[in-house]
Amino acid sequence: MMIDIPEGEEPIPYVWGEMVPGIGPVAAQFSMAVYDHSKLGLREFEAARLRIAQINGCLFCLDWRTERDGVKVEESFADAVEQWRTTDVFDERTRLAAEYAERYALDHHGLDDAFWSRMTAHYSQAEIVELSMAIGSWLAFGRLNHVLGLDAVCVLPKS
Repeated sequence: MMIDIPEGEEPIPYVWGEMVPGIGPVAAQFSMAVYDHSKLGLREFEAARLRIAQINGCLFCLDWRTERDGVKVEESFADAVEQWRTTDVFDERTRLAAEYAERYALDHHGLDDAFWSRMTAHYSQAEIVELSMAIGSWLAFGRLNHVLGLDAVCVLPKS
């Protein structure tokens, strides 16, 4: 871990709360809002989230599976996300969610008219904004936790 955590303190609450009390709790609320208020389907949500986790290398995020109403994606889903270009288990919305997450993280300047034409054929403008905000949160907070070495001890903060 890159941050010194006092003995007896939990790393995530300490870093996100104690070290930056004006920022960390609000960031945690945003992070949780992505899960609590998403209207995206579970498969497209998880395709984007897992693709960011794979790119970030966040250990916790790679192991996490979002649950909705007692349902999670199948265990092989993460492998399909890694192979989003060729997998036959994704519909077009799920494939686009994985592609968008990858391009958002690695080549956001390369999101061309052809991509946006495909995206707007399958997602409403509100869904695109929601997916963009979710991807942004996962990219930022997954990288933050990984860079600081917190991902091995990460627990999602309570809102």
